[in-house]
Amino acid sequence: MGSGQVTSSEPFDFQGKHVTVAGLGVSGVPAAKVLHGLGAIVTVVNDGADERARAQAADLEALGVTVRLGDGETLPEGTDLIVTAPGWQPDKPLFAAAEQAGVPVWGDVELAWRLRGPDAADWLAVTGTNGKTTTVQMLASILKAAGLRTAAVGNIGVSLLDAVLGEEQYDVLAVELSSYQLHWAPSLRAHSAAVLNLAPDHLDWHGSMEAYAADKGRIYEGNRIACVYNVADKATEDLVREADVEEGCRAVGFTLGTPAPSQLGVVEGILVDRAFVENRQKNAQELAEVADVDPPAPHNIANALAAAALARAYGVPARAVRDGLRAFTPDAHRIAHVADVDGVAWIDDSKATNTHAAEASLAAYEPIVWIAGGLAKGATFDELVTKSAKRLRAAVLIGADRALIREALARHAPEVPVVDLDRTDTGAMRAAVQEARKLAQPGDTVLLAPACASMDMFANYNKRGDAFADAVRELGSADG
Repeated sequence: MGSGQVTSSEPFDFQGKHVTVAGLGVSGVPAAKVLHGLGAIVTVVNDGADERARAQAADLEALGVTVRLGDGETLPEGTDLIVTAPGWQPDKPLFAAAEQAGVPVWGDVELAWRLRGPDAADWLAVTGTNGKTTTVQMLASILKAAGLRTAAVGNIGVSLLDAVLGEEQYDVLAVELSSYQLHWAPSLRAHSAAVLNLAPDHLDWHGSMEAYAADKGRIYEGNRIACVYNVADKATEDLVREADVEEGCRAVGFTLGTPAPSQLGVVEGILVDRAFVENRQKNAQELAEVADVDPPAPHNIANALAAAALARAYGVPARAVRDGLRAFTPDAHRIAHVADVDGVAWIDDSKATNTHAAEASLAAYEPIVWIAGGLAKGATFDELVTKSAKRLRAAVLIGADRALIREALARHAPEVPVVDLDRTDTGAMRAAVQEARKLAQPGDTVLLAPACASMDMFANYNKRGDAFADAVRELGSADG
């Protein structure tokens, strides 16, 4: 890790400045309102002009904000600053024009960071391809158990702008950040931060794995106390090495094995800390039991260790780690146990929308009847199938890109029986559940871990998970 004097971001006087907000939506509308309230002359540009956009535009225009619908390409004349929605790709003509004109581009996270008051809460920040939301929620639960005023914010639902500018006072924030948000947050400096893992994702947006990793790595810039990395994922440790941090900031690893000094890990079913203790060469602090983590699947224990590392970096006592993990309940559709029917466990992990998440889910059970498929978003499945083949009893495939998974199974697990469901209507999930039931034997797990996005058949992964759970409950009630 390099170290350098990190200066705090300069205050920015918005009075009379021409600020262009790129994109309406979840972050654009509040950003436009906040900037208008700060005295900026705000213009919102938006690619689309659908009914929702027109309604949002009318709302903003009533305040005196200019909105240009159907034109997100051209830079409004006289723009001093662009504040962009995180999803807007860096190669858009708007940003090329801004670069040429020397106009800075911020995301909503950068805006929130710049607007913090002098006594603002510290940020404990989390990114990674998978596990971000769970880790941030676990972290917030641990911080609350320590009696701290906190909230889970960022990419997770509560807007950072609301957290920074709202009435409520916080001691510390648990902040989930996507690679998009980090790309547009050049002056963010967290108290401590974690990169949970790195796997190919959003490469269409970033352009390359290197660019994606570099954006994730920005989360470590200027950290004061700890850069938390995944011992099992060397790429995360490499990002720590490359980061420019404050003097005295430490690299802290988490591992599912026995921890070395400056790491958190697992010893005989107990989560232990060898990083934030006196004499870490010889001592370890017990934090919690694996049984305190819900569910105790390997990747979720890793999430708990990362959350614990950030909490410990903030000075939280060991007891609060245990109490916070016990109090935490995972969101729906994240390795959620739906029911046991005839000795078979049915697990809903509809949230496993990419291969990396599905791999973690498949590693938690065996033998498995796997329900998979949907929109692949450019993913390939050979590595996933190779790693998981020995755990599979059978596979039931649904969705638009199921052929890609079927072909990977034929190549790497030819002995695994496959049911290929050639239908995308609303009854397809019920049919998949019925096929899985025929294939499963007592002691098996039927696992919905699609490794694909849901939008070919469902509005979102929640609806897909609901359809699975409903079909499973029908099986159970038919038995009763």
